[in-house]
Amino acid sequence: MSSPLTHFDGDGQAHMVDVSAKAETHRVAVAAGEIRMQPATFALIASGTAKKGDVLGVARIAAIQGAKRCSDLVPLCHPLPITRVKVDFELDEAHSRVLCRAQVETLGRTGVEMEALCAVQVGLLTVYDMCKAADRGMVIANVRVLEKQGGKSGEWRALDSAE
Repeated sequence: MSSPLTHFDGDGQAHMVDVSAKAETHRVAVAAGEIRMQPATFALIASGTAKKGDVLGVARIAAIQGAKRCSDLVPLCHPLPITRVKVDFELDEAHSRVLCRAQVETLGRTGVEMEALCAVQVGLLTVYDMCKAADRGMVIANVRVLEKQGGKSGEWRALDSAE
């Protein structure tokens, strides 16, 4: 019986999946996550008075860079010609958290789910890095793919993606 895990060959060895026979299609993936923090840390970010500067501006650039460098970090990811990366942050004062949402697009033979996840993680890690002097107890959580489009499997949405 063959494994549903495509990154292993018939002998169980890790390999990069051959996508050469796949059609090039427009592919889109959306991922999201959050970082929870103390209310005082949240206030620093919201007011723009964090010691290191514009936290969310820097985190947005970092998230875009994270999407672009995904194949350098995840060993079996294909390097992809990314055509678009859109990163949004939402401030949730009631829960002292910052939400990050990344949409990544390409015209290619494989999806961009990993690039979207990488963008969210790097964006949230950057928020942590820029604010850790004020709050080392921040928690990055709920990082997940919300939707994907394109390719043979078509469209997919997480059951709880209506945020």
